[in-house]
Amino acid sequence: MIHYQLLRSSFVTSAQNILECPSPLFSEVVFLGRSNVGKSTFINLLCNQKNLAKSSQTPGKTQLINFFLTEWFNQNQGILKFYFVDLPGFGYAKVAKTQKELWNKNLIEFLQQRDNIKLFVHLIDSRHPFLEIDKNLVSFITRFLRKDQKFLQIFTKFDKLNANEKAKLKKAFTTAKFSSSLQKTNIVEIRDFLIQNTLGK
Repeated sequence: MIHYQLLRSSFVTSAQNILECPSPLFSEVVFLGRSNVGKSTFINLLCNQKNLAKSSQTPGKTQLINFFLTEWFNQNQGILKFYFVDLPGFGYAKVAKTQKELWNKNLIEFLQQRDNIKLFVHLIDSRHPFLEIDKNLVSFITRFLRKDQKFLQIFTKFDKLNANEKAKLKKAFTTAKFSSSLQKTNIVEIRDFLIQNTLGK
């Protein structure tokens, strides 16, 4: 697999809806998952920064669409730039019903209408791989997935499983990737894999 060197990463802006999003200058990788699955932590791990994306133990802390500009280098392709996009988690957020409905509307519009999204990354807690809420997300995204877009599942907190549980999970999800923020499991492989799929290769 082609290796990519991370040059820099930085926070760009937060948006409430698609109208507030930055100009679509670069391809985008969006990170989805239920609240507290570890989206912000995973983005920090990919970008080798501790506090780039703000993480919290409180479910539903991320309430906006957060954009991070990442720059990578490869000898054959030169410098490549992508947006990593941290989305609000679904489920569990303790907010008013009207607020949650607005979040859902804004997120659906963003996911369906943002043309430069090239890769959807669905993060799942390895300890809870078969939740209905995750199955519904897969069904939702695949309904409007374009030919120039890809969908990838990554299981977080893989270190929490024993050897037998890890083997069963890998057998059940043969195309998925597996990661641990504590052990930084497979992070270089996953990083390169994400970029390759964002490029459509």
